[in-house]
Amino acid sequence: MDLSAAGILARLPESSLRFGLERIQAACDALGRPQSAFRWVHVAGTNGKGSTCAMLDAALRCAGKKVGFYSSPHLVSFHERIRIDGAPISDEALDASMRRLWDAGPFVRDPSHPSALTYFEAATALAFDAFAHAGVEIAVVEVGLGGRLDATNVEGKNLAAAAVSRIARDHTAYLGEDLADIAREKGAIARPGRPLVLGVQEPRAREAIARQAAEIGARLVDVEAETRIERSTEGLVYRGPRWELSGISLGLLGPHQVDNARLALAVLELLDVPPEAAREGLARARWPGRLQVVSDRPLVVLDGAHNPDGAHALARAWWELWPDRRPHLVFGVLADKDVREMTKALFPLAETVHLCTPASSRAVPAQQLAALVGGTAHESVEAAIQAALRLAGRDGAVLVCGSLYLVGEALRMFGA
Repeated sequence: MDLSAAGILARLPESSLRFGLERIQAACDALGRPQSAFRWVHVAGTNGKGSTCAMLDAALRCAGKKVGFYSSPHLVSFHERIRIDGAPISDEALDASMRRLWDAGPFVRDPSHPSALTYFEAATALAFDAFAHAGVEIAVVEVGLGGRLDATNVEGKNLAAAAVSRIARDHTAYLGEDLADIAREKGAIARPGRPLVLGVQEPRAREAIARQAAEIGARLVDVEAETRIERSTEGLVYRGPRWELSGISLGLLGPHQVDNARLALAVLELLDVPPEAAREGLARARWPGRLQVVSDRPLVVLDGAHNPDGAHALARAWWELWPDRRPHLVFGVLADKDVREMTKALFPLAETVHLCTPASSRAVPAQQLAALVGGTAHESVEAAIQAALRLAGRDGAVLVCGSLYLVGEALRMFGA
């Protein structure tokens, strides 16, 4: 039996989902509560949480902190999920954490045991253990799905601040249809007496989390009420309770990143990060698969927009960044998404549309997608991308989007 981390993770179904914190809490307790060994910034949200986390990670490292960064899903390698000081976890460190988890109980040894962890739960336990053993000072932890019952929401963490990025309707089978209900699921990462930093929101989501913070006893920091950010000829200008920062540039593309930067800056201001480190971190931040340019001629852009809100943000960003370019669109999507709303946002951008089936058991088959929304179905992701590249030539543009699984496959193709 392969007892390496890769071998054990390969035996856990990546798409399995079982709500409840009992298993992850038991595993963390058995590991000695590694989640309490470092300070946390815990980030939930529907869209923008990963970008916000990337900005926080970069800024905290610029401030001289030893930082852990846990995110999901990965695009190419599992190691991307667990980063220490900006670098993906090494094979040696990951295997060492897996050995400790293996020895701690039945959590990954026996898939039939009631305490057996799902793939995401195991990844989460490994991240906490790796961070503790690496001696990180602070970890930026991205929620996987929801918040209240997400594996990252274990007890015993040393929470410096929680944050909630933009909330929209996604994963409605698990989180509900009502925006206020979804907001409460995500706001449940808050803790009494600790800051809960709320990013720019729709009014219903904003009101729901404000009430929830009061009920929990969390200290609400509402960026819409307490901060301002605006463009100037020299870059962005941010004004918060204590900071006034000008000349801010962002390493991440797209107008939607301004709201993510505003949220990140509000958190960093609370953490007493030096303002210059915050400015430098936002300029240095990188987040693969989000408006990522992997070729200039032709222009090839990859974006993991995987729900309607993300698709509309991508469309707005494309028109702002490349107003004179109509891309050949490569699109694939998972079955639990609002496909019609996504295509309504994205298809008007396109010169031609090329459909494919991302490598997920939950993906909509390309032929079925073509019958539903139009476009040309291809047998594989590679075939769809190659067709788009041929039509684009040297001077055209290709946009690959609709699913992070699709973006991961595209990254492998381009070696990015």
